[in-house]
Amino acid sequence: MLIEHRGRRPIVHPDASVAATAVLSGDVIVGAGSRILHGAVLSAEDGAIRVGIECVVMEHALIRGRRAHEVVIGDHVMIGPHSHVNGATIADEVFIATGSSVFPGASIGRGAEVRINAVVQVNTVLDPGAVVPISWVAVGSPAMVLPPERHDEIWAIQRDLDFVGTVYGSPRAAGMREIMTRQSAFFAEHVDDRVIDAPEASDA
Repeated sequence: MLIEHRGRRPIVHPDASVAATAVLSGDVIVGAGSRILHGAVLSAEDGAIRVGIECVVMEHALIRGRRAHEVVIGDHVMIGPHSHVNGATIADEVFIATGSSVFPGASIGRGAEVRINAVVQVNTVLDPGAVVPISWVAVGSPAMVLPPERHDEIWAIQRDLDFVGTVYGSPRAAGMREIMTRQSAFFAEHVDDRVIDAPEASDA
């Protein structure tokens, strides 16, 4: 399904394909030879999503663009099923495995691997060729890669990366009432969305 959001329509290269049950919303560009599989959602909220050539976005992956953190995905990238890429920059030939999460402001270098259920935290820079093992956490700039049981060390780095401000645009001290009031207003922009019949063509 292709959706016009905030007056912007998805653009899909003629040599790319989008499954019937996938959703592309707003300012999304999909490059030549890329494949968006069933149940995947690419939602350009108020920031663009750019998918390079010969990428595969697998089933039920979520990719979300944000105003301060657009999504840029290089060429020959795998985005695994049930993974979450939110406001991040991903270089060429990166592997994002099943169930992994990449948060706003993150940058993943060429040829890196984020393995099953791994996490790349907000504003984290992962070097080219780096590996985040299964269920581990990359945090900081440059990234430290730590197992989840080392939560205190992860938090010691993460708390200065401003998760709440980066993801929700709220002060760190904001409570759920403030955050969710802002989020409700933000997502209300979808009220005026419009389903379109076909993507605009692109030579990208």
